[in-house]
Amino acid sequence: MGVYLNPGNKGFETIVNGVYVDKTGLIEYINGTLDTPRKLTCFSRPRRFGKSFAAKMLCAYYDRSCDSRKLFEGLEISKKESFAANLNRYDVIYLDITWFIPRAKSRGTNVLSDIQTVVIRELREAFPECVSEQEVYLPDAMLSVSHKLKRKFFVIIDEWDALFRESKDDKELQREYVQLLRGLFKGGTVTDEMIVGAYMTGILPIKKYGTQSALTDFKEFTMARPAKLAEYVGFTEPEARALCAEYDMDFENMRTWYDGYSFSRIQHVYSPNSVMNALQDEEFQNYWTESETYESLTDYITQDFGGLKEAIVQMLGGQRIAVDISTFQNDFVSFKSKDDVITLLIHLGYMAYDDANKEVYIPNLEVADAFRAAVKGSDWTEVNRSLMLLDQLLKATVNGEAAVVANNG
Repeated sequence: MGVYLNPGNKGFETIVNGVYVDKTGLIEYINGTLDTPRKLTCFSRPRRFGKSFAAKMLCAYYDRSCDSRKLFEGLEISKKESFAANLNRYDVIYLDITWFIPRAKSRGTNVLSDIQTVVIRELREAFPECVSEQEVYLPDAMLSVSHKLKRKFFVIIDEWDALFRESKDDKELQREYVQLLRGLFKGGTVTDEMIVGAYMTGILPIKKYGTQSALTDFKEFTMARPAKLAEYVGFTEPEARALCAEYDMDFENMRTWYDGYSFSRIQHVYSPNSVMNALQDEEFQNYWTESETYESLTDYITQDFGGLKEAIVQMLGGQRIAVDISTFQNDFVSFKSKDDVITLLIHLGYMAYDDANKEVYIPNLEVADAFRAAVKGSDWTEVNRSLMLLDQLLKATVNGEAAVVANNG
């Protein structure tokens, strides 16, 4: 058991020891992709939506260095036929990219070199007969192990897009990163020999260059189009209702504060971190915290990028607006229109997207409150007026004041 190679199941054990909503059905989907052309999955979601929880769950399930049978006992996946066949069967490489960035900065080293150095070191320690002292390229080290020992890897990359967020102007570093990922996942006989499956998660979808994904072999699920994984984006309404019943919390207030994300397969999706905080504190409020991802957008918002100001005013007033999400390049710098900025806000969770009607809207009271914090002290008179109206309507809805809703809706 290592830090990056087969790190074990302690991370997931800590999660299930708390208040846990069973999302192990995601494992059944991943099991169906193993050793197939669909074996590479990228599932992007905003902060606070359980990305790392899912990554740790998959690690606990696939990691061959531990025995996780009791940990999954009674959970949804344990009732599936594929459960025993894949449980703790593979060598897992687990990378949290946000861990490596400050590490490299503190040492004055290259983050990509650091990643490869530490993982190759653990591969060499585990498989000394396969990995030489001279090896510096991670895909070659993994291929050597797989070729000689006939063992395949399941690769998990958490916060895969961190370099695009935190080093958004370093094009060369991003290019080198994409090349490393292509070396691991480009496809063909090399990837097939060493990779049984992969799961990447982050805030942004995979970077595009023009209309082409940088990693074309990945099947992507996003906040705009989560498809069959929609129920794993956040908490579903039955899950939120059950938690309210268990903790004696008012469900209608929960819905007003944290519901609002809607997809074709799942109509009501709640922000998981906010729900859990409300249960713990026994209080409904805004649990979104400021982050560098939102701060990086304030210039575009306050400068009224492409008419963004008017669009936000309309949405805070309860309207939906049409948006084209197809031109967004999945980064923080390649904005060509207000639609690109709005699409980024969808992936950050600050707006919700209706794929059927190609419309975007403010999902709930918590997000409206987050916008209030963002424009506080500004001269956005129209925005502040819309926020006040939206608050009045939402609170009137919760309190059952139908007349107020009818007069202002």
